[in-house]
Formats: sequence, C-alpha cells, structure tokens
Amino acid sequence: MPNARAARRAAVRLGAVVLSGALLAACGSGSSGGTSDSAGGKVTLTVDLFGSFGYKEAGLYAEYQKLHPDITIKQSDTEDEADYWKSLQTRLAGGGGLGDVQGIEVGRIASVTQQQSDTFEDLKQYGADKLKDRFAEAKWSAATTEDGRILGLGTDVGPEAMCYRTDLFKQAGLPTDRDELSQKWSTWDGYLALGKEYQKKAPAKGAWIDSIGSLYSIMIGQEKERYYDAAGKLIYENNPAVKTAWDTSVDAAESGLSAKLDQWTPQWNQAFAAGSFATIPCPAWMLSYIKGQAGETGSGKWDVAKLPGGAGNWGGSYLSVPRAAKNKKEAYELIEWLTAPEQQAKLFQKQGLFPSATGAIEKISGAKDPYFSDAPIGQIFGDAAKSSPVQVLGVHDQNVAQQITNALSEVERKGTSSEKAWSTAKKGVDNVIG
Repeated sequence: MPNARAARRAAVRLGAVVLSGALLAACGSGSSGGTSDSAGGKVTLTVDLFGSFGYKEAGLYAEYQKLHPDITIKQSDTEDEADYWKSLQTRLAGGGGLGDVQGIEVGRIASVTQQQSDTFEDLKQYGADKLKDRFAEAKWSAATTEDGRILGLGTDVGPEAMCYRTDLFKQAGLPTDRDELSQKWSTWDGYLALGKEYQKKAPAKGAWIDSIGSLYSIMIGQEKERYYDAAGKLIYENNPAVKTAWDTSVDAAESGLSAKLDQWTPQWNQAFAAGSFATIPCPAWMLSYIKGQAGETGSGKWDVAKLPGGAGNWGGSYLSVPRAAKNKKEAYELIEWLTAPEQQAKLFQKQGLFPSATGAIEKISGAKDPYFSDAPIGQIFGDAAKSSPVQVLGVHDQNVAQQITNALSEVERKGTSSEKAWSTAKKGVDNVIG
C-alpha cells in the first residue's frame, strides 16, 4: 500500500470506534508471549519500522515493558516505505545496522521468502508453528517458504470497502443507504454507471472518485493472481484481471469521473475537506486517514458500503527477525505478543488497524464508527477479510504496481492514450526488475 503507513502517521484520530464492553475487557487482559529476561540482565530491543505501525501510539510498548521490566524497546522509523526497503537491503547485504525486529510490507514479503530467506530467522525454532491457527490463511502462507520456514508474523490487513459522502450523494439525488448502494454497485460496471449519473448533478468541481490509481489498486486487490502466477512467472502483461482493472480505470478517466488527484499528495489531502470527490475506495486503514484529512466537519457526512465486485485486500505488513539481530529470542517473544489477538484488537480500537489474527476479527465484529454514520465497520471489513482471496505475491509486486499506477496517472492528468500509457508501464516494469 503505497505510503499508507506514512498516511496513518499524519492522521488525526477523530470519532472513536464503538466497541462492546466485552471487547474492551479483553483488550485490557494482554498476556506475555514468554519470559524475556536474559542472562546478561536488561535487554534493549530495537524495532525498525516504516510509516506507523501504531504500537507506540497505542501504548503497547509501555504495556510490554511493564510486563517485562528487564526489556526496553527503542523504535526507529522511516516515513517512506520505498526508502526504508532500500536501506534495509543495504543493511542486510552488509549484515550490520539491523534492528532486532524489522517491519516488512506485504508487497515485499515474497522477496523475503523467495530471495532473502537466509537473512531472516526461521521463527519456527521459537515455536511460531504453533501460532498458525491464530491467523487468516492468506496472511500466514505469504510469510512461509516452500520448505516450511516461517519468516514473519502478520500485523494488520487491508480488507476493502467503499467510502462515500452522504451529503454529496443527497445533493446529486442519489440514494445514501449503504445497503441499497451495495446492491446498485455490486459490480464495477454498476459503480461507474452510478458515477456517471452523479456527474450530471454533481456540485461544482465535484468528481465521483479521487483518482483512477486508487480504483485500479482496489480492483487488483480482489484478484488471486495479479502480476505473478503460482510458479513465480511474471504474468501481468497477459493477465485478464490486470487488463480489466486497467480498462475500468481508463473508462473512469475518459468518462470524467476522476478528480485527478494522485494519492498522498498535498492536493489530495486538501480535497477531503473540500468535498472534491464523492467516493473513495477504502481499505480499513483508510478510515483513519479520512478522519485526519476531513476533520471534525466531516463527521457524520461519510459512510461505508460493501465494495463492488466482491472482497479484496489492499495492504498489510509483517514483523520479522533478521539473522544478524542481537537479541533474537527476546525479539521473537515481543513480536509474538504484539501480533496476538488481544493486542491486534487494541490496535483496531485505538489506531484503526484491521487485525490479521482471526480471534481479533471475531472480537471486533460488532464495532461501529460514529464518524462514518455508525457504519458497522467490524462486520463490513470482517466479512471482506474472511472472503478475500489468498493472493499470489511475486518478488517485485510492489514495483510492478507502482509502474502501472504511475502510467494511469498520465492517462487522467495528461490525457495520454491507454495504449501509450500501457507501453510506458511495461517499459517502467522492465527497467525496474531488469
């Protein structure tokens, strides 16, 4: 998810998620993943992450240190995931400067399991194989090598939905009920058709969607095979799923439905409060970002409905322990605790990060969000998480996706033809992956 964690870092959390008393009680009963005392006395664990994983902000480090007085946790952060990944590659090659714990974005996990498995600890030696039933199958399998080594434990996931502005829908004469809309845009064709209807009566300078890049990204998250097949072969060029997502995105641009706002830019940020677009594809982590950018005045104007075309996932990460880490055992005990259902439920409550632990998903199933018109986000995102396909991830997934969305930006911003933009995307992929 490009810059998604950096986005959450900047978000102001407004309108707390409403959770049941039972969940809140469960969230306060965290347990240790095992003793973390070492023979040498106090241990300082270094945690190296990108963007915002939310642990410090949710108070989880402080809680863990209270449970383990001999442990001190020090976190370092890199705002941009691409910069983080580049730096991590340099340090893995040299064997120095690595944290005891390293964050891995889901679009990079195949690179870890297929190309860099010897540089990370097999967590099975610490008992991680006993945790398999904690996680959704898609999350677990992605961090497991063909020979059964476990190279990371899952943090959040990005089940997908559609966020929309009820006030703008009313102005355009469209229905605002989330269930009715879920029916009307059960397909992507239905979504575009409703968008064209919206544009006829849209407020001045209003658009249906923020960008076709976000449309493409959310659609491709619904597919099992995207850029690589199960054998590791690059297939994006001839994959019908990629072509459908590309063509649908181009159609949205050519129909004038896009606000032409590249995600994560200052102009895009300002557009949330200005009401420049009526809908935005939203993985679960997007909710916090919307709150931060739209502010208090947006509360009650937004709602959440099911995604057109079925369930999908966009984003998520892992915690891994490098072979060169100084405190491997203690690092494993920390990440086992951080990724346990109790802690994942707390992160959802406090930071809006949707859990990958199935037990946590059950705990938050009744959650509603007042900011989003009391939408049953626990149910909407929980159903999506359970139904999302087990995606085939390739070693350059992140790079291929970036080249395609860059090319789509040329279509909507410069009017570049679909054929020329696709050619540019292919050249970009060839240059990046060699």
